[in-house]
Amino acid sequence: MRFGSLWRWWLAVGVLSTGGYFLLPDHSLARSIAYNLTGLTSSILILLAIRLHRPERRTIWYWFAVGQIIWVVGDVVFDYYRLALHEEPYPSLADVFYLTAYPMLIFGLILLVRGGQRLARRDVAGLIDAGIVGTGLGLVFWVFVMEPTAVGTSASVLEQAVSDAYPAMDALMLALLARLFLSSTKPTMSSRLLGGAALALLAADVAFSLVTLHTNYDVGFIDAGWLLSYVLWAAAALHPSMRATGDMPVIGTTHVNRRRLWLLGACSLIAPAMLLVPDVAANGRDRIAIALSAGVLFLLVVLRMSGFVAEVQRKSGQLADLAMRDDLTGLANRRRFEEALRAEFVTGSPQVALFDLNGFKDVNDRFGHAVGDELLTIVARRITRVLRPDAMVARMGGDEFAVLIPNASDRAGNAVVRRLAATFHAPVHAGQQDLLVGASIGIAGAEGADGPMEVLRRADVAMYEAKGAGNPFHRYTTELDQHSTEQARLGAELRAALDAGQFQLVYQPIVALPTGSLVSVEALVRWVHPERGWVSPADFIPVAEQNGLIVELGAWILRTACAQAADWRARLGSRAPARVNVNVSARQLAEPGFADLVSAALADSGLPPASLVVEVTETAVFEGGRAQETLHELHALGVLVALDDFGTGHSSLGLLQTVPVDVLKVDKSFVDNITMAGRHAVIATALINVSTGLGLTAVAEGVETAEQAAELHRLGYRLAQGYHFGKPVAEPDFGPAEITAAA
Repeated sequence: MRFGSLWRWWLAVGVLSTGGYFLLPDHSLARSIAYNLTGLTSSILILLAIRLHRPERRTIWYWFAVGQIIWVVGDVVFDYYRLALHEEPYPSLADVFYLTAYPMLIFGLILLVRGGQRLARRDVAGLIDAGIVGTGLGLVFWVFVMEPTAVGTSASVLEQAVSDAYPAMDALMLALLARLFLSSTKPTMSSRLLGGAALALLAADVAFSLVTLHTNYDVGFIDAGWLLSYVLWAAAALHPSMRATGDMPVIGTTHVNRRRLWLLGACSLIAPAMLLVPDVAANGRDRIAIALSAGVLFLLVVLRMSGFVAEVQRKSGQLADLAMRDDLTGLANRRRFEEALRAEFVTGSPQVALFDLNGFKDVNDRFGHAVGDELLTIVARRITRVLRPDAMVARMGGDEFAVLIPNASDRAGNAVVRRLAATFHAPVHAGQQDLLVGASIGIAGAEGADGPMEVLRRADVAMYEAKGAGNPFHRYTTELDQHSTEQARLGAELRAALDAGQFQLVYQPIVALPTGSLVSVEALVRWVHPERGWVSPADFIPVAEQNGLIVELGAWILRTACAQAADWRARLGSRAPARVNVNVSARQLAEPGFADLVSAALADSGLPPASLVVEVTETAVFEGGRAQETLHELHALGVLVALDDFGTGHSSLGLLQTVPVDVLKVDKSFVDNITMAGRHAVIATALINVSTGLGLTAVAEGVETAEQAAELHRLGYRLAQGYHFGKPVAEPDFGPAEITAAA
């Protein structure tokens, strides 16, 4: 800043000038000129600083400048009396100017100490502290300065009034200084210099009163205080921080540190301490002042203590609120929700809805946690808007939310969750992206529940049922517990089965049309339970998906299938299947490092990447994110990608633009009625045309009859899979014999 150091130069020059002032002859014209020149320069510099720094609140500085100018005029008038007329009348016209300057400076200080309050709440604690200090020190000022001055002379009424006016002004400045330095605002350097200027003026006035009252010494040395006051007023104006002086933001509630506590304690004990001074205790006017001061101090201390109590209660309430509130969304947290649920369970019949966001993990993985946090905040606002006024919504953790609906029937609860489900139809704009997220909502009532946490558990069970069924929401029934218990038991047995090697792979042929010669195989997992026998994949795969064991099971399937395919290539040569297809779930695709796992399995087995086909469903990759990124990584390795059950998912044709697809496996539902005229034949024809046009390989699934195989060949299909060509077995027939499509 161009003028950033100007205040330092002026401060240095001013201090040196003050020292040089006393080198000039006493009561000389040169000394008077030097004194008045310092005051005039200070006034001019204040006005110059206003133009240089353009403060936000110029009024404060204009009051200071006017006060300084009037004070300088008073000095000039006083010197005129003393040097030109050789007299020192008291009171005189100079006192008129001095007493007029005081209000200007005082009003500027009032604006200064009140300035921060227009930007923040009133600092009541700082005001009370200033009152305690001002009252205590004011009593000292009265006892040792004002009262002796008032009664120590046989002056006229006018002289007495003027003599009382000076210490009264000083006492008011003392209170304002206490307020300035005990407020909870963070003082600027400019405000500190202003405080120093006022203190220098106050010290000089007090010293003048005491010296002239008790001695006959020359008081010329006191001029140093008035001169330094001039210098500090201008230095405060020249400092760059003067732009914000008077607009200082409150940084918090007044903090009572050790020094502040000692100061307040000492000031509150001044009144009783004055009674120990012999001359003071014998003075009736002093005793009255002490009694009044003691009463004021007592009331101020009581107010301060009540402020402490109120502040502690307020902070306690804030902490309690923070402990019950989610930091990110501002919603109630789990603890607050559970407390409300307990209270409602005792007095009413609540409904509880529980849900989490589908696809939230992909949002975090793809766009980052900042976008995920923004998404949660927007969802929280949407949820709140559609709820009843008496309902409570809470963030239970992560992307899981809960809603408490007090005194509601099942019908009313269902209406609420329908509105909740509808809020997810529109995309959420977060991180400059339009994100489509869904939710699976579980809802439960309190009827028949043995406690509030049982209601929450039921909602959780219903939520997972809705998620598994792909429904927007599901209401709890007792049958869900039986199903859940069976799933939990099956999940535990899955872990043991994987460790015990109870799983095995079977392979279903994928053949060429019309010859039926085996081209490749699809690896399918089977569970041979020691007690239950064969367990259907339809029973255990969903459980493995839910408890996360599908990741470990899928890795075993991948490694085993690759090793088996490599073994066939080594043993059978040209009769071995050209490729092996392995099904991969959405949970696996979302796992970090899945592409590395595939690469390691290929390297360990020696199977070429082009001999592995990864089969994924449209649903697994529909939401994009990490799943689609993984497929691109696999494709970069040379692994082929097949879309399984094609035509039954969310947006089949759209996926062909975003997913690196090599093979389309046309769903069995389009093959079942292929021999009959109608829309199935039309769709099957359209799908083979799409495949051919995009350069993809089409495989017809679920072929069960020779007629279906023949019709598919006529439509243009060259690969098929189904029971007509062979069931899944551990070792398919790789012999040279061909199976004709009409056989």
